[in-house]
Amino acid sequence: MDKFVRERCCTSFAEVKEARENGADRVELCEDLSCGGVTPSADLVRECCALPIKVHVLIRARGGDFVYTSEELETMKESIRQSLEAGAAGVVIGALTAEGDVDIPAMKALMEVAHNSNRKMSVTFHRAFDCCRDQFSALEDIVALGCDRILTSGGEPSALEGKERLAQLVTSSGGRIIILAAGAVDEAQLEILSSETGAVEFHGTRLCRANI
Repeated sequence: MDKFVRERCCTSFAEVKEARENGADRVELCEDLSCGGVTPSADLVRECCALPIKVHVLIRARGGDFVYTSEELETMKESIRQSLEAGAAGVVIGALTAEGDVDIPAMKALMEVAHNSNRKMSVTFHRAFDCCRDQFSALEDIVALGCDRILTSGGEPSALEGKERLAQLVTSSGGRIIILAAGAVDEAQLEILSSETGAVEFHGTRLCRANI
């Protein structure tokens, strides 16, 4: 059995299908990568969740920062409900304060929807984490919230550039939460990233693609 978990970032049904056929363990489904991704349409979520692969849906009301209004949080809560009903295995969320800390009340409100069901969805805290002013304090907040993993490049443009911080985060996590290494990750980097950071889960648009 492969020791790595590969999560492909996808924006279409065709990409999800390709990811599955090329060995992805799960996908993160989103739209509009030009702004870092936003919530995909409900129709796309339903279509992709019909495939035999774990689908984690990005829940982000808009591009830009991660400081959300009450109206935006309500929109995201509804998107979580729709993703749950569509059969998504998980959601990818994140909210910050204007000061750059984890927005605990906002996160609790979003997670209550993801967990308030007979089928508790997996929750990943997305790369808003890389905008936190203190990643180690943020890690403790996210662990306390009950998230399953943190998607991060260690605050750098790529996982390779952030490998020192990723290693520190893996150590600090102490097995309490998964550090999902991201940022220009491709298949050729997995061994070195794993050996130098301790990460075993990886995320990227380049993973599990044909002709690359």
